[in-house]
Amino acid sequence: MAPTPKSVSATSPPPPPPPHFVIVPLPAQGHTIPMVDLARLLAERGARASLVVTPVNAARLRGAADLAARAKLPLEIVEVPFPPSAADAGLPPGVENVDQITDYAHFRPFFDVMRELAAPLEAYLRALPAPPSCIISDWSNSWTAGVARRAGVPRLFFHGPSCFYSLCDLNAAAHGLQQQADDDRYVVPGMPVRVEVTKDTQPGFLNSPGWEDLRDAAMEAMRTADGAVVNTFLDLEDEFIACYEAALGKPVWTLGPFCLYNRDADAMASRGNMPDVAQSAVTTWLDAMDTDSVIYVNFGSLARKVPKYLFEVGHGLEDTGRPFLWVVKVSEVATPEVQEWLSALEARVARRGLVVRGWAPQLAILSHRAVGGFVTHCGWNSMLESIAHGVPVVTWPHFSDQFLNERLAVDVLGVGVPVGVTTPVLLFGDEAMAVTRGDVARAVTALMDGGEEAGERRRKAKEYGEKARRAMEKGGSSYESLTQLIHSFTLQGAKNAPEQ
Repeated sequence: MAPTPKSVSATSPPPPPPPHFVIVPLPAQGHTIPMVDLARLLAERGARASLVVTPVNAARLRGAADLAARAKLPLEIVEVPFPPSAADAGLPPGVENVDQITDYAHFRPFFDVMRELAAPLEAYLRALPAPPSCIISDWSNSWTAGVARRAGVPRLFFHGPSCFYSLCDLNAAAHGLQQQADDDRYVVPGMPVRVEVTKDTQPGFLNSPGWEDLRDAAMEAMRTADGAVVNTFLDLEDEFIACYEAALGKPVWTLGPFCLYNRDADAMASRGNMPDVAQSAVTTWLDAMDTDSVIYVNFGSLARKVPKYLFEVGHGLEDTGRPFLWVVKVSEVATPEVQEWLSALEARVARRGLVVRGWAPQLAILSHRAVGGFVTHCGWNSMLESIAHGVPVVTWPHFSDQFLNERLAVDVLGVGVPVGVTTPVLLFGDEAMAVTRGDVARAVTALMDGGEEAGERRRKAKEYGEKARRAMEKGGSSYESLTQLIHSFTLQGAKNAPEQ
């Protein structure tokens, strides 16, 4: 006789508790935003997610936290104090995020101070009733390796760039190519496609003189991690993902594009800083424009234009005769000279140009039918957000991974037009960058002109956008990769659960 449901229930073991992921982002908007998206993705699928951040960064995440609370998602913001040694290191009061740094001399001390967050993170872990299932930390937060090891907790690293870039970096480092002379060119070995770089455009985070110890620590922490989480998807980077996983010798979970998790206006508006312009004001302006007619211009949270290049961008956009939506930083337009110039430009292009000062709701803009192109600094978040929404790009890289992201967009994916930059700039200025209004107008026109090449770029971009959406849907590659990740650490969570 078959057992009754009651007798089955009485003898069946209880289901394992949901896994608990402790997520430790680097406090820089380009690194934090995707990790917040990741936390929400995990929580929506039933895992518990705890984001460990300092007070200034916690305040920035209030919108995302409120949204998660309303949806009853198991996501929490864990606030830990910023190290008091920051003052001794010369950091100004209240500076807890890379985008608050205005003096390059404060950049390295900021990273040194960050390592002291190990103590409050360990205190948080000790206070938990059971160890977490896994720590996911930014690649740059190498200090979390020791925390995880002492706590006996598995650790994954989150690396923000494309797998194309990460594979280039790994292979170049393995062959000692990043120590060559300044004018040397070399072909990155072990790539599925030919990638030739210069000393200026080669891969290598934290690769500047004086940063070697931090890079060595990050590379060692990567070597000892249990796997990697990457914001990309198989149909975009399949060959590079496979090669990267083989080179690492450990699992790589591709879970992106994270941005597509943000499906409504509130979710889009809650990413990053609070927008400095109402989302409705931007979308109302876009509603009046033809489909695929507007060029969107935004250089991310760190790249800052000096007046000379603000003028070149503005005049170049004006010269195209096309509708544009241009985001500028408040710090870029603070002087009377720039304010006067910008007001005059706005008056001349009032019918077809919108200038936003401050933080803009980028996802709402890129997802609008009127936006047909994006002038971008080639940060991976922005690049992937554009691709995920089927929008081709004008590429204007500044530093870091951005030159190789440009190569991926232009040479491999075929969705970009380069503005023509070949030399990186300092984080806090672009005085040496040789870009003219003519370069801007030429690249924008090539992207938007409706010719055969432009049409092919647009077709490819929209095709990748559709593939991105399918990757995130149930049964898609990223959806299933997230399922596997959660399942792997559900078992770990069960082992860590306190005995009844």
